[in-house]
Amino acid sequence: MIRLVVWVFALVLASSLAHAAIVEHTFNVENISVQRLCRPQVITAVNGTLPGPTIQAREGDTVVVHVFNKSPYNLTIHWHGILQFLTPWSDGPEFVTQCPIHSGSSYTYKFNLTGQEGTLWWHAHSSFLRATVYGALIIRPRQGHSYPFHKVYKEIPILLGEWWNANVVEVEQNATESQAAPKDSDAYTINGLPSDLYNCSQDGTYQVKVKAGKTYMLRIINAALNAQHFFQVANHTLTVVAIDAAYTNHYKTNVLVLAPGQTVDVLLRTNQRVRSYYMAFTPYRSAPEIASNANMTRGLIVYQGAKSKKPVMPDLPAQTDTPTAHRFYTNITGLAGGPHWVPVPHHVDEHMFVTFGIGFTVCNNFSGGCTESTRPLSANMNNESFVLPRGKGVSMLEAFYRNNVSGVYTRDFPIRPPVEFDYTNPNISNAMPFAFQIAPKSTKVKTLMFNSTVQIVLQNTAILAVENHPIHIHGFNFHVLAQGFGNYNATRDEPKFNLRNPQIRNTISVPVGGWSVIRFQANNPGVWLVHCHLETHLPWGLAMAFEVENGPSPSFSVPPPPSDLPKC
Repeated sequence: MIRLVVWVFALVLASSLAHAAIVEHTFNVENISVQRLCRPQVITAVNGTLPGPTIQAREGDTVVVHVFNKSPYNLTIHWHGILQFLTPWSDGPEFVTQCPIHSGSSYTYKFNLTGQEGTLWWHAHSSFLRATVYGALIIRPRQGHSYPFHKVYKEIPILLGEWWNANVVEVEQNATESQAAPKDSDAYTINGLPSDLYNCSQDGTYQVKVKAGKTYMLRIINAALNAQHFFQVANHTLTVVAIDAAYTNHYKTNVLVLAPGQTVDVLLRTNQRVRSYYMAFTPYRSAPEIASNANMTRGLIVYQGAKSKKPVMPDLPAQTDTPTAHRFYTNITGLAGGPHWVPVPHHVDEHMFVTFGIGFTVCNNFSGGCTESTRPLSANMNNESFVLPRGKGVSMLEAFYRNNVSGVYTRDFPIRPPVEFDYTNPNISNAMPFAFQIAPKSTKVKTLMFNSTVQIVLQNTAILAVENHPIHIHGFNFHVLAQGFGNYNATRDEPKFNLRNPQIRNTISVPVGGWSVIRFQANNPGVWLVHCHLETHLPWGLAMAFEVENGPSPSFSVPPPPSDLPKC
């Protein structure tokens, strides 16, 4: 029997290798001048394009990307949603898995795509450079395999972005120095174009030309920095077939909502009258009392043979329509038994209850000075405000590999908040002792045994304001067991867990003033960042990290670092 199993495994492995390919790219990161909104603007981009190049690959392929940093900024590239199993040196978050690629230097990222299909993306993981350094990463089924739905006529990536009439690095620096919210972006874009809603942009609207009676797949990516968005195509029903590169049961809807970092694959049937239709993004503002960019953007779906009539505009939800957003986020279920489906592990080894939200920084530690009415903003998880270990000489992953973490990070991230209270009641939260409103700065991780199963309750707090937060976990996908509003209550909410076909994600949008329960298996050794994917919130400290111990053999351990790994 053992020989038979080994023989079958060898056949599968040989078949996999026979159908796998090496997909190789060169990324030249440099400053270019781009004309948008009536003016030229110098931006940092990859290979002179906005968005950057799309990586096209198949499940099982190996991706190799040579990054040459010709820009004036130190940076890294993160491959958002790629599991990086045993390739943690290629994950990308600066000072976590690597030091930045210095200006004038290079680094080669190499990773495998086994067990993943769908739409992911890549982006800079250094400061606000993500605003212009990003692109799609599309993983199709391997040769000889097909999608778990009917063949589509054409696939179209749709990337939502943000545009500033400013140097985005300076935008972040100004916000960091003042510890205030950054300047709002000046426009939202679709595939780099702002649309006819903005000045000097009548010819700057992204268009898709389609044929009637066909089925198209839209691969939609929210690459914006700080805003969730509703998305609609006028007069058309969309069928969701995947989220975050994980297949779903078909879900028909006329409106989507995506948080920054999330992706949604939908089928669009061109079954309407021959004319032009707008597809539009408008922000979902879960906390209307918090000032934010309320602009929208749109593109065109143009039927072949359409006359020059005024395009039809969708009837978009109100930007504060939380019920519509929550309905979309919670109605999707995973395609149990479909390609690459992972069943929910039932035994849980580690239980964590993680509160998160916005608070303040101690005025005495703020060089700009402040008063009681202008206290600088901060953010935290379980009352710990995360700080990247800059200036330590090594990344967190290097410290882990060398087994010398002293002075780089500590292993005492709390599994519960220090105080239990009525987390989402603003009256109670604002009456909390001021010391609890100011979280200490730290670089703490939670250590996990290899292959242990982890369940996390993510609980929003109202200490300053409740808000819908997208939480991204590097190195893992996770099952979303349940979501709700208010405070999580195990007695009431555990019976609601979907253990049969929950959605699988890498970025979860935790409901405004609410909670989400996620579960995953810690089968990927290394150091993995967990953070809010609103770009303002990581510098403020809304993050932590997992340190996953090595497995029982070198085959399940962090490999040696590559020879060209950047130095700090």
